[in-house]
Amino acid sequence: MSSTALLTATDLPDIAAPEIQYALIGPVFIILGAALVGIVLEAVLPRGKRFLPQVGVAVVGVVAALADTVWVYRSLDTVQGSSLEGRGQVALEGALSIDGPGVFTWGILLVFALLSLGLFAERRLENGLSPFTGRAADAPGSAGEAEAVEAGLEHTEVFPLMLFALSGMMLFATANDLITMFVALEVLSLPLYLLCGLARRRRLVSQEAALKYFLLGAFSSVFFLYGAALAYGFSGSFGLAEIDLAVSARTGDQPLLLAAIALIAVGMFFKIGAAPFHQWTPDVYQGAPTPVTAFMAAGTKAAAFIAFLRVFFVAFGGAQWDWRPTIWVVAIITMVLGALVSIAQTDVKRMLAYSSVAHAGFLLVGFAGAYVGSAGNEDRITSVSSILFYLSVYGVSSIGAFAIVTVVRDAGGEATHLSRWAGLGKESPFLAGCFALFMLSFAGIPLTGGFIGKWGIFSAAWSGGYWPLVVVGVLVSAVAAYFYVRVIVLMFFTDPTDAPGPTVAAPSRVTTVVIAASAAATVALGLVPGPVLDLAQHAGAFVR
Repeated sequence: MSSTALLTATDLPDIAAPEIQYALIGPVFIILGAALVGIVLEAVLPRGKRFLPQVGVAVVGVVAALADTVWVYRSLDTVQGSSLEGRGQVALEGALSIDGPGVFTWGILLVFALLSLGLFAERRLENGLSPFTGRAADAPGSAGEAEAVEAGLEHTEVFPLMLFALSGMMLFATANDLITMFVALEVLSLPLYLLCGLARRRRLVSQEAALKYFLLGAFSSVFFLYGAALAYGFSGSFGLAEIDLAVSARTGDQPLLLAAIALIAVGMFFKIGAAPFHQWTPDVYQGAPTPVTAFMAAGTKAAAFIAFLRVFFVAFGGAQWDWRPTIWVVAIITMVLGALVSIAQTDVKRMLAYSSVAHAGFLLVGFAGAYVGSAGNEDRITSVSSILFYLSVYGVSSIGAFAIVTVVRDAGGEATHLSRWAGLGKESPFLAGCFALFMLSFAGIPLTGGFIGKWGIFSAAWSGGYWPLVVVGVLVSAVAAYFYVRVIVLMFFTDPTDAPGPTVAAPSRVTTVVIAASAAATVALGLVPGPVLDLAQHAGAFVR
């Protein structure tokens, strides 16, 4: 036998098993487990008996993950050193950073998901059926679609799809390297592409929204992935901390670094809906099933914004003077465009879409106003905590607003044209009052959570010395208040121009609870913001 015989087991090098902190990433596993259980239910249960089990599994999974998230947040270890350092640790062989901002984001994402599940599970508004089409393969207006409606078929796959999207959001908010971040981005996006095209009513508009979202989302993902490749070429690593070391030492090619920052920023701007990468927002918000729109408006923006902050604070903090002017420009353009274009909208969902663009600009003010560096840790923590609080307020108010949109209806389904909302205050004082509350919160009026959120964002930017951004933000807020107040005047002080007036369907108790809980949270965050502000401030900075 040759001396080059097969190697024995003792000749092989020792390869250490990967260390997985299951306790710290338990909430993500719970959501993924619930999604897998939902898939099994789709396979084993008859079509007519899937709805309630799917709702039950989704609700139990989200509640269990939320309870585990509270435990993880309380158990985070304080990093040795300054009290301003982040709380938490890097887990899963460096793939995830389980720190205060990330786990706080898990908490608000799970709250948003729990509220959104109430809208997903609504059946009374569509004569005993869910707001999702019975068979997605049927062409709109076809005999097959009519047959599915007559048979009472329901698309219960939406619940595991939503859970998969939620798991992607949770991973996206805590990803510690660019490859994990890209995978999480696709996990959260692909289910949403499908969900956007499953509306029971206005099928063609829904499918058009899904196609636009898919094409533009894939386009933005390519930008992100190309930027990640360039960042690897500059630093030799996909890890955020390793990229930061290379950026601080400026050991690589400067044009390569700037190109990486620019391309990754484009991918992130798309996900948060910042101008000029917001084009998908109005069409997708309008065409998608309204429960999906509510979930996207709250969850995607929160997860994407925290991931955006993590990349630029942790990986590219050493190059802040290269990218900060761009953030300034994008923040101003986003605020102004979102506020001005909202004035011209006649559709409630498109108005809320452009409102979300303006709010992305306000959030960028807090982002741009944070100093990144050892001497500015306190400013950075203040900025992150303000953004976390703002995302919390905006999320609950958005879900409540879209929940009300599902209830104002006519013979064709949801009556989203603003003219159909005239006189809503007389038809349903509760719904009109709650919607007015959400509009006032979006406008940043005192005694609402939106006022505290904007105050925190502008204070963080002002303390960082970026008062011009604050001035622009205040002026844009004044302009934005116009179209919010216009809706309130329309509901309470305008009579319908054509008979009959707005028709309010009787929602189930679940949707009523979602609206009431969102309104209560909006008021509570305005009157007693201390507990949530303390949690956000206690979250600290990002862990590297």
